[in-house]
Amino acid sequence: MSAFQIRPFYENTRIENGLVIGGQVKSFFNELSKKRKVALRLGRLADHSAGWRIRPEPTKKILKKTLKVDDLVENDVYYEITQKGVDMRLGLDIASLAFKAQVDQIVLVAGDADFVPAAKLARREGIDVVLDPMWMSVGEDLNLHIDGLWSTSPNPHSKPE
Repeated sequence: MSAFQIRPFYENTRIENGLVIGGQVKSFFNELSKKRKVALRLGRLADHSAGWRIRPEPTKKILKKTLKVDDLVENDVYYEITQKGVDMRLGLDIASLAFKAQVDQIVLVAGDADFVPAAKLARREGIDVVLDPMWMSVGEDLNLHIDGLWSTSPNPHSKPE
């Protein structure tokens, strides 16, 4: 048997036909989808989910009338895009791989608790679940249901020597 790597990928640069796509990312996805035994899982955006948001601190000041909307600066707002369906698709992939005993190990590149049920199921079926959170914090719930933890990419938070 072999390991199977599962990566939810969140690159929020552009939307095409409800898919979140970025310039280099689109090329990467196209090449990846041509690989043997690879199933690409792309999330869909609900029409209402994307939009500009005001960060919590400026929002509080606006509500207290200590800040006017006209006085907002660039850092006070952000563009939020939420993908739907990626976690469910990956969870189904994990369950399918586990029940069919097709792999010995799954490397999950994620960090949120949405994957706890899938990780628990895979481990109950005898599969090692290794987590690569790409140097992000890992929720306590998920941390309890993995067999190993490593980040293979360079740490973007470390200072160059």
